[in-house]
Amino acid sequence: MTAGKKYVVGITDHMIGSPDLEAEVLGDDVEIDFFASTDEASFAPDRLARLDALMVWGARLGPKIISHMTRCRGVVRYGVGYEKIDLTALDSAGIPFANNPDYGTEEVADHALAMILSLHRRLWEHDARARGYTSGWQVHSLKPLPRSNKATVGVVGVGRIGTAVVNRLKPFGFHILGYDPGQPPGHEKAIGYERADRLVELLGRSDIVTLHCPADAETRGILDAGGLARLKPGAIVVNTARGELIEDLDALEVALRSGHLSAAAIDTLVREPPGDHSLLTAWRNREDWLAGRLVITPHNAFYSDHAAIEMRRNAAKTVRILLDEGKLRNRVTDRS
Repeated sequence: MTAGKKYVVGITDHMIGSPDLEAEVLGDDVEIDFFASTDEASFAPDRLARLDALMVWGARLGPKIISHMTRCRGVVRYGVGYEKIDLTALDSAGIPFANNPDYGTEEVADHALAMILSLHRRLWEHDARARGYTSGWQVHSLKPLPRSNKATVGVVGVGRIGTAVVNRLKPFGFHILGYDPGQPPGHEKAIGYERADRLVELLGRSDIVTLHCPADAETRGILDAGGLARLKPGAIVVNTARGELIEDLDALEVALRSGHLSAAAIDTLVREPPGDHSLLTAWRNREDWLAGRLVITPHNAFYSDHAAIEMRRNAAKTVRILLDEGKLRNRVTDRS
């Protein structure tokens, strides 16, 4: 350990440069070991064995790596999801794990709302088709195009981000359904939405469905072929949550081609960057049948300049509290 330092904190990787901001939050008694890699195979055992805590962004943590972390008092992920972290291996090693849920709520909610409004108003489709109009102009209004207060939005998952989306939807007059069995009775009254007791009810009644739930045993593939078939004909789907919620691109393509699904906006995919698939090829090539009906953003709904700073500060604060008090806030115990 470097002279004058009391702790060693490892940082596998993050999106933005060197960990200077983390160093400021963690303090002068912390030595930072910056691995600068998402490849877990490159993490040397002797470096891992020195760590009092580890911060992770995009790297995977599997049993082999975890077995070398004999000194580690906790692992903290910069983001919210933890599909790449082997929680069972951490638990077996006696190492607690925490994510970082208290950042980016506003950004994801804004991103989802922008997608909802733009697809509902058919803005991208109007834009794509207007480029080819050689006669007339206003006569090319796309139909159907209902008023906001004549449409129903179904929010799947009414936690932090889902609640922020509900609050943003209200001024536009949408009728709002919410499905979240984890929320207590009366939550819908406090927030202001109609509770759907069953997911199938929400899917069948909603003109727009927006996903704000984690990917777990209950929700993975929630909009597979069967889930998409349960949607109201002509519905819109927005996913700013986890790619695994809509992992069947074949089924998504069928639903879009048939018109059963009017449009979709996706910020997260199972594979990123996305590989080859006929639906993605049609999207990349701006094929006419899909024009303005599929919007894909590169998993950056969470991002703003302010959120990036907040994310790094909050994760570092979590580690600092752990080192000072032995308490790990935002601890994740769910093993699903």
